[in-house]
Amino acid sequence: MSTNSTRLKFSHLRLRNWKNFSTTDVSIQDRMFLVGPNASGKSNLLDAFRFLRDLASPGGGLQEAIRRRGGVKAIRCLAARRQNDVEIHVELQETKGGARWKYQLVFRQDKQRRPLVRSERVLRNDQKIVCRPDEEDREDRGRLTQTALEQVSANRPFRDVAMFFASTRYSHIVPQLVRDRDRYVGRSKDPYGGDFLEQIAKIPESKREKRMKRIEKALRIAVPQLEEIELWHDDHGAPRLRGKYRHWRPQGAWQTEEQFSDGTLRLIGFLWAAMGRGKGPLLLEEPELSLHADIVRMLPQMLARTQRRSGRQMFLATHSSELLRDEGIGLDETLLLIPGPEGTDVTPAGSHPEVRDLLEGGLSLGDIVVPRTRPGHVQRLSRFDA
Repeated sequence: MSTNSTRLKFSHLRLRNWKNFSTTDVSIQDRMFLVGPNASGKSNLLDAFRFLRDLASPGGGLQEAIRRRGGVKAIRCLAARRQNDVEIHVELQETKGGARWKYQLVFRQDKQRRPLVRSERVLRNDQKIVCRPDEEDREDRGRLTQTALEQVSANRPFRDVAMFFASTRYSHIVPQLVRDRDRYVGRSKDPYGGDFLEQIAKIPESKREKRMKRIEKALRIAVPQLEEIELWHDDHGAPRLRGKYRHWRPQGAWQTEEQFSDGTLRLIGFLWAAMGRGKGPLLLEEPELSLHADIVRMLPQMLARTQRRSGRQMFLATHSSELLRDEGIGLDETLLLIPGPEGTDVTPAGSHPEVRDLLEGGLSLGDIVVPRTRPGHVQRLSRFDA
């Protein structure tokens, strides 16, 4: 089992009939950049990791995880044919030369459209820990409505794997939700920012202040005139953000999150998420939105620094050629998603010889891979007549 000095990391992902992907089989690095055209499945690839999190999290499980996604039919790839079971297979590696784990889940729906486990496997160093359906499942088919992963009594031999899945975090801050006064009602751990300020307020004060000071230091560089940022509570006890801006008056002027720009709120959300200490991967969706190109070019380096501190994996979906200009991004860290009639094809950038040749010729990774994901005949959009 893992210890405080040993961490788990994803090392491989295989999908079958999962949303955009009829079949996908890719190695996973500590940092991954997903690049593809609109509707190619970048978010859906990230969602495979979120699905595992939902299976293992309190209040989740198979039935709830599939319900949140609209049912098995909504999850199953449109290109699926006779073999229409949905499969997720991941491999994990403990750091410092520890154990290798494999988790496989195959599911489908019955005639009542109820999700059922078709197969579930857990292996540690190729030794079977869980192999379902087992004898108890065959005696009681109702057991197949739940995974072993979600059952405390069943996941004890691989509890560290379940906890690792549950600690995965997804972040895609929507500034309008952060500003929304109704955000305080009924939302918990909302990845889109509905309770973002509450999440900040729940951190112990000493840790919160340290993180806020680090964010403040970055914002002073990225946001002109901003001198100070802090969390406070309004007359109703609700947490709020405010920032002090240089002004013609000597004391400056304070603004709340309601006056912050979209880019400022997105950058705060990005920095806060990047500094998280979770064990599972951090999933980021288009962090470049609303940010100046020069700031976007710095995001990979900022992530690399926080990653060295936290040790967690980070996966980003992006359309930005500016973000991919960073010379520290490896070809094996970049996945190209190209849609086709049989589903989206996912390949590492390094598997394309022409990409390597162009990179050696002096072009940046962003200059090479983003044009390769450009929709065909995109120039015809200029003819649109409203």
